[in-house]
Amino acid sequence: MFNKIAGAMSVAVALLAAAPLAAQNYPDHPVRITIPFAPGGVADITTRIVADLLSQKLGQNFLVENQQSPGGIAAARGALAGGNDGYTLTLFTNGTAISVGQFKDLRYDPIKQFVPISGLGYFDFAFATAGDSPYKSLGDFLKAAREKPGALNIGTVAVGSTQNLSAELFKSMADVDAPIVPYRSTPELLLATIRGDVGLVIEAPAAMKGNFDDGKLRPLAISGAKPSSYLPGVPSVAQFVPGFDVPSWNALFAPAGVSPAIIETLNKTLREILASPAATKKLLDVGITAYPTTPGEIEDRLKFEIKRWTDVIEKAGIPKT
Repeated sequence: MFNKIAGAMSVAVALLAAAPLAAQNYPDHPVRITIPFAPGGVADITTRIVADLLSQKLGQNFLVENQQSPGGIAAARGALAGGNDGYTLTLFTNGTAISVGQFKDLRYDPIKQFVPISGLGYFDFAFATAGDSPYKSLGDFLKAAREKPGALNIGTVAVGSTQNLSAELFKSMADVDAPIVPYRSTPELLLATIRGDVGLVIEAPAAMKGNFDDGKLRPLAISGAKPSSYLPGVPSVAQFVPGFDVPSWNALFAPAGVSPAIIETLNKTLREILASPAATKKLLDVGITAYPTTPGEIEDRLKFEIKRWTDVIEKAGIPKT
């Protein structure tokens, strides 16, 4: 009996000793990052830039896996299936927070089943209009919308997207009657705006930059409260609708149970590389502002966004999926 107990204790001690050693040598083989979007979008580009920088800094490949599905379910479940050894991570975004209020059964809990690592980047949405529109400022659009309730519309991509819910929040806070018209894709949305079918469009500025440059679209405001480095000189929505502040963000999370030492290694490395001029420029070139955080800061952001967007969804009467 004594020999059995001693043997069990030896195994336990060996396992405890192995955990810090594994963390100390992390990473010693490639790391997967699951993301809930198709290739080519803002989140995908951001993740690939950061993954490349992590690979260079830590000496192992960080591989991005696109697992697109409603609510980010496939990417989250894929990360959980990878275990909690730190070699499978996942991307959470503003869309993750929205999904909590959108789905009857999300099939994963972003708060309980995952732990935060760091923010990666954030970007504002641009509120814009056609280049030949009579609205020279967001104030002009609001004035016209109040003078003719229901006559002007706001265009966004799909119902339940961050852009769409930002429009719902904007309408509510500005107290205007302006129907929200959802489009299937960004190209369709921008074409409708240029034609004058849409009075105001809300979309990622990088998607509209070419049309801003050629004058087919005119930026009126940015959704975040802070000045934009990507669209310098463009005022914030908050200057016309006090309190409005909707930056979109993305962040790296890991399945719960990952060693705190591994989280610390990743957070420290991300904070170093995201503070570098090279990373800042690479991200800003695609409309992203580098956003390194502590784990606690990005967890607080996620919790805040879950509550905010759940309230918006309920107030707008959007049915749960």
